[in-house]
Amino acid sequence: MRVKVARGADDLLMVYAIRAAVFLAEQTCPYAEEFDGNDQCATHFIGFVGEEPACSLRARYFADFAKLERLAVRKEFRRTRVSFDVVRTAVEHVRRKGFRRIYGHAREGLEKFWAHFGGKPMGPGREFVFSDYRYTEMVAEYDALANAIDLQSGPYMIVRPEGDWDRPGILESSAERTTREPQENVVRTLKRAVVG
Repeated sequence: MRVKVARGADDLLMVYAIRAAVFLAEQTCPYAEEFDGNDQCATHFIGFVGEEPACSLRARYFADFAKLERLAVRKEFRRTRVSFDVVRTAVEHVRRKGFRRIYGHAREGLEKFWAHFGGKPMGPGREFVFSDYRYTEMVAEYDALANAIDLQSGPYMIVRPEGDWDRPGILESSAERTTREPQENVVRTLKRAVVG
């Protein structure tokens, strides 16, 4: 089993296929409720069993917490540990981004799953319903990571591909080229075309 951050269109298609199979087909969730407009501003994780995309999870980021959501495991892979691997990877990812608090919604009966990752119910009265299921708000608190990315991490680490912060990125190799003179970087003014 392996987990990766979705990077391109093919990866996102895998995420959408997993979620459509689980939420739309199995749970008959309406399309507009599942694909809610937040996918393009999130980080998506894909868990593979062999070469087969088996599980996905979405992370979104707020002022002082990250939210893990839309955990979906294809039916034929629910007896594997792929969901644990995906959530563990996502937790480490958001912690590496400097988040110490993770928020989520546990569907009724799945609170113990989220407890494996430090999730605790936020308290009485924090239960709610959407898409025909009961949920409770959960939160997990973590210590800061020593290697969390911050402004002291340097410009190259900050611009590396999402989740791939420990390997040199493409912009680092561009730094090896000769720099341009300031006058070469000036935006040129175009002359107006004369229409005859």
